[in-house]
Amino acid sequence: MNLKHHRSIRVKNGEVTEFDDTIVIEDRFQVLFNDRPVTDIVASRDQLLELGAGFAITEGLSRCVDKVKLEGDRILVYADTGCDVSQSKKELGSSGGLSIQKEPRAVSSDIKITPEDVVSWTREIETEVWQKTGAVHCSVLFCEGKCVVKSSDVGRHNTVDKVVGHAILNRMDLSKCVIGCTGRQPAGMVKKYAHAGLPIVISRAASTDKGIVTAEIAGITLICFSRGDRFTIYTHPERIRGTGLSPSLKR
Repeated sequence: MNLKHHRSIRVKNGEVTEFDDTIVIEDRFQVLFNDRPVTDIVASRDQLLELGAGFAITEGLSRCVDKVKLEGDRILVYADTGCDVSQSKKELGSSGGLSIQKEPRAVSSDIKITPEDVVSWTREIETEVWQKTGAVHCSVLFCEGKCVVKSSDVGRHNTVDKVVGHAILNRMDLSKCVIGCTGRQPAGMVKKYAHAGLPIVISRAASTDKGIVTAEIAGITLICFSRGDRFTIYTHPERIRGTGLSPSLKR
């Protein structure tokens, strides 16, 4: 990830000092699907192949990706099957970016995890860049109990796309995976997990009412406010062993 230093002034307890602060650089990239422009994405300049592959999957453009390549600041994604981008409706998401209007897919998975897993994995929802700058979001992907990839980016949507893209490019079964995120979980974010087939989401932040409804309908276990030794399960608690709750929470 591209970083730079900026000469800054810190004021603490009335004391003024100069220092070089580490700043995250944001860039802009154009995403094309089968050579048709889809959108521009403001993102951090790393894991760009994964970003393209993940974007195609989480936005419902295709269920698979054949190839991703870079041409300057263009990310070109190719798939034999997929929707007609020119005919797809777009909407302005909660992040301010454009996304494809598609109904979320139903997620099917027999994965089970424990409350201890949630607490332990939450501690790993961070990266070195996040620790150093505090200016990025993070996502991590756990498969079969192991953390297989982490991502940092100026956009929370992009971090999800990057870890999903890693899984897609490495032929991993996302129905057996759990994703951990720093960002909040509105409906647009939850739809991305549904399109990817991710059954469990762990977030350090909050959800919205539409995010919860979308997770319930899609069959996703949505866990938020995961901090320290506590967390809140909003939907499909049957995937969390030992909670003693029924398969459907009543709202």
